Amino acid sequence: MITRLIAATHPNAIQLACEVIRAGGLIAFPTDTLYGLGCDPHLPAALQKIYAAKGRSMSKAIPVLISHPDQLNGLVSGFPKQTGSLMEHWWPGALTLVLPKNSQLPPDLTPYPGLAVRMPDHPLALALLDQSGPLAVTSANLSDHDNPRDAQGVLAQLDGLVNLVLDGGELIGGQASTIIDCLGSEPKLLREGPIPFPAILERWYAG
Repeated sequence: MITRLIAATHPNAIQLACEVIRAGGLIAFPTDTLYGLGCDPHLPAALQKIYAAKGRSMSKAIPVLISHPDQLNGLVSGFPKQTGSLMEHWWPGALTLVLPKNSQLPPDLTPYPGLAVRMPDHPLALALLDQSGPLAVTSANLSDHDNPRDAQGVLAQLDGLVNLVLDGGELIGGQASTIIDCLGSEPKLLREGPIPFPAILERWYAG
């Protein structure tokens, strides 16, 4: 496979990325936290390509990025009302919520009852997601390797394993998102990140 690299500011960047996604391919692109490796979350063959490219264990679920809460339709089967307060306050942003998944989603996306969902605070990512719809996205690196800060770092690890890389420049100070399990009556912290858990709890119980 030949990996194509184009500037994220290229006038056809999003169109080309959507064409790759619809064809079942993989793209890498910048978000507000890290460079992400993405595909159509409804295509099992594309999801398997992500696992193969990264050398990722199939036991690890792949999160989904959206550009608007309306895109949750078809992805999740409902969620506690307090979750809406978290979305309103921190989306778009570095907050990932694990919500009850739609049972029709491919098991390659997640073998678990929950689906991790986030709305990134990055103009290119949001513009792409507006056009492509929700994307299954994980960090654009080989498993157990450092997360690259720029497109060249992505290529150093994934050249020949991904169809298209959108070069959005260097990401300064990118930090993986806070992950909150919202499957139960109370939120649970799964990963610490930029948003502190006490703030999550305050918002949850205020809502």
